[in-house]
Amino acid sequence: MIRSFCYDVNPSRIVFGRGAVTHVADEIARLGRKRALILATPFQKIEAARLAEQIGMAAAGIFAGAVMHTPVGVTKDALAAFINCDADCVVSFGGGSTIGLGKAIAWRNDVPQVVVATTYAGSEVTPILGETEDGLKTTKRDRRILPETVIYDPELTIGLPIAMSVVSGLNAMAHAVEALYAQDRNPISSLQAIEGIRALKIALPRIVESPTDIDARSCALYGSWLCGTVLGTVGMALHHKLCHTLGGSFDLPHAETHAVILPHSVAYNAKASAEELAPVVELFGSSAGGGLYDFAVSIGAPSALKDFGLTETDLEQATDLAVQNPYWNPRPIERSAIRMLLQNAWAGIRPQ
Repeated sequence: MIRSFCYDVNPSRIVFGRGAVTHVADEIARLGRKRALILATPFQKIEAARLAEQIGMAAAGIFAGAVMHTPVGVTKDALAAFINCDADCVVSFGGGSTIGLGKAIAWRNDVPQVVVATTYAGSEVTPILGETEDGLKTTKRDRRILPETVIYDPELTIGLPIAMSVVSGLNAMAHAVEALYAQDRNPISSLQAIEGIRALKIALPRIVESPTDIDARSCALYGSWLCGTVLGTVGMALHHKLCHTLGGSFDLPHAETHAVILPHSVAYNAKASAEELAPVVELFGSSAGGGLYDFAVSIGAPSALKDFGLTETDLEQATDLAVQNPYWNPRPIERSAIRMLLQNAWAGIRPQ
């Protein structure tokens, strides 16, 4: 029996394939724009400059100040740069930090966005913006936030370090796993989620073994696109609430936090969503949470929050924040169980 559902498609243009980055200037023109502010992190400033040279007169300037969790103060600086260089659109070159900054700008001035994705974040195909201010991370969802064009060029991911490739891929996978039991899930989002998880399960071990395997890199980008698409289509649950709490309030690294929390949040919901998580068990074996944990360890992913500076004394505050204004979740949010979940994730204990 097929349950009742609504299917809301987010309109975006996807340009996928080797050499796709050469189409950036064409995509800017296609949007009816002429001068793009290129966004990047400090780490990717050289690549941003190379892109600016490639697109020539279509580059109005570069702002290479994007950082994790999209602080509002950084967004204000980027908006000033946008005005000063007389830009009429943005090109976000990079991963989740840069993409988030582009979204934050578009949320405020409604300019078109072109994204050149260089990680497996997936946020480039969602109308969701997470911002941090005064130690708290909040999210909003709006059509204005959704980038108009996304360019996926696997050649740009060849240089992505193995460790970042692994956690970025698990971050994307987390979107799809939660989409399987989302309150507003639908048959199409579930198909996309399963296919996205499958693609990343195939790609990530191959990337660890051979980082320059272009077919594996293409497969990972394909999987991340699907996982991001379902993140933008349906609502998220406990996993994303926990990661937003830990990232926004304790400044934990975004992708690494997703990688550590995923097996534990899935284990928390395993009984309440046994039917929905059956494809995960089929793909990873064992239990859903245990199988994801074993897979993550096998590809060298981090497994303990304590390794990123979170102290054991922080766990009480993290629990309090996590149970405030909770996202919808298939299993009721129980403080004592959340506290134990965070304890296990902090210590790196395999979920049962």
